[in-house]
Amino acid sequence: MKHRRIPKRRAAVAGAGIAALVAAGVTFQTANASEPSKASAPQTLSAVAAGKLASTLGKNLGTDAAGTYYDAKARSLVVNVLDQAAARTVEAAGAKARLVENSLAELDAARTTLTKDATIPGTSWSTDPVSNKVVVTADKTVSKAEWAKLSKVVGGLGAKAELKRSKGEFKPFIAGGDAISGSGGRCSLGFNVTKGGQPYFLTAGHCTSAIKTWSDSSGNQIGQNADSQFPGNDFGLVKYTADVDHPSAVDLYNGSSQSITHAAEATVGEKVTRSGSTTQVHTGTVTGLNATVNYSEGTVSGLIQTDVCAEPGDSGGSLFDGDAAIGLTSGGSGDCTSGGQTFFQPVTEALSAEGASIG
Repeated sequence: MKHRRIPKRRAAVAGAGIAALVAAGVTFQTANASEPSKASAPQTLSAVAAGKLASTLGKNLGTDAAGTYYDAKARSLVVNVLDQAAARTVEAAGAKARLVENSLAELDAARTTLTKDATIPGTSWSTDPVSNKVVVTADKTVSKAEWAKLSKVVGGLGAKAELKRSKGEFKPFIAGGDAISGSGGRCSLGFNVTKGGQPYFLTAGHCTSAIKTWSDSSGNQIGQNADSQFPGNDFGLVKYTADVDHPSAVDLYNGSSQSITHAAEATVGEKVTRSGSTTQVHTGTVTGLNATVNYSEGTVSGLIQTDVCAEPGDSGGSLFDGDAAIGLTSGGSGDCTSGGQTFFQPVTEALSAEGASIG
């Protein structure tokens, strides 16, 4: 792929990107779910505020919690619950309660079964709070025999899981993207951060596992790996070794940038934006959390799943919502002509693990 020359300033701007592109189209279904009668009107909330309320309610409800998602049209938080008592707690807090069949504990148990019996390269699964199921996807590399095995495992989980086939292939992409590069390929810078008062940046771990020293597209060295985590997680921390600008911002590819002031947890239903050096800026919606992807290189868990399109060359870049950093691109499939599905490493987890902060 042809390299584009970019100035140092842009190389240090938190550009965005994609790594492995996945194929799966998750359909939202409402089977086995109902809404409590005479529910009080929920509060009007932003996605970020809904995420904070979801975290608080999750702690308060404990085992009665069964997942949450953001209704972007109504601008309200929907909370899955198992009984009317929990529903009243949810409504009193300003959210919309929805009675469902499967608890989070039951869905987590289903995920444990999948990990034990169905960890096959080319598969992924995530918890979908809208359908109240674990959605399992098999890509085109999964053989008939492996599909039969998956069908048996998923079938044994009953109403707690469903199986889908994807036309694409789950794999992490290193090539492409002109923001940062090394001898092992090219990726995009995710977010600029600080650690111990020193400047660093985050990118994808599958990028830092292949590339140790980083340069801008002009060949000027700008950083060296401080940590790399892949598989399991998918994030890497790079320390700046050159005196270049490193604003806490994301390149919007229109002559401007989006300032990033903090990191936030993703919420299902939240509208998000991805900025990538190959496909530039695209928007979409968070469709699942705690996703697991079984790449041929290894399994990555705890990912954010979205329907934001992406293409090879956007690897390691940023997913954000306004001034909030949300994720680092890990994988997916499809393209920005026909659409696709992408997975992101949560930024909050990477910051916590590295002892770093946005800025």
